[in-house]
Amino acid sequence: MAGFIHDKLDIKLLVLYIMDRAAAPIDFATLTDLSLCDSGVDYFQFAEAVSELADSGHLDQQGEFYAITGKGRRACAAGESSLSPIIRRRCDQRLAPLNQALKRKAQVRAQVEERPQGFDVRLFMDDDQGSLFSLTLLSPTREDAQGIADRFLAHPDRVYNGLLGALLAGDDGREHR
Repeated sequence: MAGFIHDKLDIKLLVLYIMDRAAAPIDFATLTDLSLCDSGVDYFQFAEAVSELADSGHLDQQGEFYAITGKGRRACAAGESSLSPIIRRRCDQRLAPLNQALKRKAQVRAQVEERPQGFDVRLFMDDDQGSLFSLTLLSPTREDAQGIADRFLAHPDRVYNGLLGALLAGDDGREHR
């Protein structure tokens, strides 16, 4: 068989390696995409390996998302050196953009909550040090509230910069510090 992955044990180590380095829980489709980094990975063996890892307590499944457990981390640490350095490098390269997106998703959040007078739209933006801002707006309709939330999630930097620009501007419209 071609590739660096030769059997189900190799696939399990690969899955644990990926899950140990994922910044947040990931769904099966994403895990599949990340795991198919070598021609030796058979999809059906992969699916069986993920199921067995969940059954054995190495992975925790919450709905459609998987996360590594402490048991999985220990097994990964004990066995990852048997994975080819080429495979580890491929995984790390494939994980980098995913982890960046997962980190951004965790740092930029929006919630819509129904209230008697309308809908609260709660917007949150964090950085590595903590909260940059949180803002609650009242919207008359769910559609408007969801639109506000969606536009914020698509362009949080515009909202943040616009808000700062408005708050730091003097009466003449120029920014003062």
